[in-house]
Amino acid sequence: MLRRTKIIATIGPATEDLKILRDIILAGVDLIRVNMSHGVTKDQIKWIKSTRKIAAELNKEVGILVDLQGPKLRIARFIQKSIDLKIGDKFTLDANLDHNVGTQNSVGIDYKNLPQDVTVGDTLLFDDGRIVMQVIEVLASQVHCVVKVGGKLSDHKGFNRKGGGLSAAAITEKDRSDILIAAEYNADYVALSFPRSASDILEIKEILANIGCKAGVIAKIERVEAINALDEIILASDAVMVARGDLGVEIGFAELPAAQKHIIKQAKDLGRAVITATQMMESMIYSSIPTRAEVSDVANAVLEGTDAVMLSGETAVGEFPVQVIESVAEICLAAEKQRTTQISQHRLDSCFNRVDEAVAMATMYTANHLAVTAIVALTESGSTTLWMSRISSGIPIYGVSRNKYARGRMTLYRGVYPVDFDITCCQRWEAIRAVLTALQKQGIIKVGDKVIVTRGEISGVVGHTNSMKIITVGSINF
Repeated sequence: MLRRTKIIATIGPATEDLKILRDIILAGVDLIRVNMSHGVTKDQIKWIKSTRKIAAELNKEVGILVDLQGPKLRIARFIQKSIDLKIGDKFTLDANLDHNVGTQNSVGIDYKNLPQDVTVGDTLLFDDGRIVMQVIEVLASQVHCVVKVGGKLSDHKGFNRKGGGLSAAAITEKDRSDILIAAEYNADYVALSFPRSASDILEIKEILANIGCKAGVIAKIERVEAINALDEIILASDAVMVARGDLGVEIGFAELPAAQKHIIKQAKDLGRAVITATQMMESMIYSSIPTRAEVSDVANAVLEGTDAVMLSGETAVGEFPVQVIESVAEICLAAEKQRTTQISQHRLDSCFNRVDEAVAMATMYTANHLAVTAIVALTESGSTTLWMSRISSGIPIYGVSRNKYARGRMTLYRGVYPVDFDITCCQRWEAIRAVLTALQKQGIIKVGDKVIVTRGEISGVVGHTNSMKIITVGSINF
């Protein structure tokens, strides 16, 4: 049984060793996330190169996701590295304080506009909500607070204003520099942190287009404003991420499960891929087995229809990165056995605006009502496979493309498996036979299998898929 839900692993000190990186890819990683918030440029480039090298050696398509840092909503540094705060303590965030001289009473902040963005009574949450403060006074560059929930606060921890509303721009100068790295090393996706509206997505797409970067754009949904503009952000993006860390802080953790379900549903309904992220297997940073709650969390994301689950610290700094991937893969496979993940009412009452989209929908309807082994989509851009993957099905979709950018995009789509093949090297009449023969040699299909093949009238041209053919492999007529 092929796993349909994709696994994204964040690379870091725990996985940068070539053997460990190879092992997690063999264990089931579909995309590697390079978090531009951590590490230095030379490390990030090394991680991308290492992933490409190992993927080529294994003859496996592994996508690269460059995750931009976005605005730095972080405190600066303490002289003693960390402090312990108790309920009732007074504490000051000072935009003008030196970066390295934080004390028990105050600390600098990277986000200099905070005093202009907050008012008395606002709630600020630090370190994913572990520490809570209330604003009691704002004076010039200083935000004076009282601690409501205490704990250990250490260097560079992030913070949010509960309810959102901070004015920080989504794209920073660091992001613009990091986009150049993504372009130079052919990243498949670029993730934008803290977008507030579709205009943020369109802005980064324009930047990418101007430098010739073909990476897809992933919108990380982690602001209240993004929830309020969800549909327009989804439609402007190539995929979205349920970024549960900051989103949970802004909307409140109790509201997060419903928000996750809504985002996944809207992304699928609007024809976009969706990733579920943050603390999915958090305990496995230090433990070789997950908690039962984490098992349920991953399984529920799969049952809700997410395209991918993403791991952060579990594989970047965790002690058991290979076991994490093996555990997630096992959970995904078990959840995908449920009948609800293989049936769909998606768009049965809709009209289609494009021929290739209509062919994709017709293919999935047919596949779900006929004894079909596989779907083989001859695609230039990968769009046909994206539309197909919006339909719940237990049938594998093989996206056959000569375009490395299309194959990279398809590493994210649920139930889609990219295959490198250039059909323009064949005469049109022999292309299908050549593709099926190649898939037979790879052990993907065998003689006697019934498959559905989609293709365009003109080979190698984007957006021209216009036919669907049902074929028995080995038949004299195919």
